[in-house]
Amino acid sequence: MKKLFAIAIAIAAFALTGCNTVAGFGKDVQKVGQKMEGAGSK
Repeated sequence: MKKLFAIAIAIAAFALTGCNTVAGFGKDVQKVGQKMEGAGSK
């Protein structure tokens, strides 16, 4: 259940932040990964 919740948050965060360039895409993916790590450690 936690994994599904983390995936849903990642998708929502990615959709809300958006990305304009390849570099922006990389930063967005990195932020999503950090959020998932934070959610997993709680």
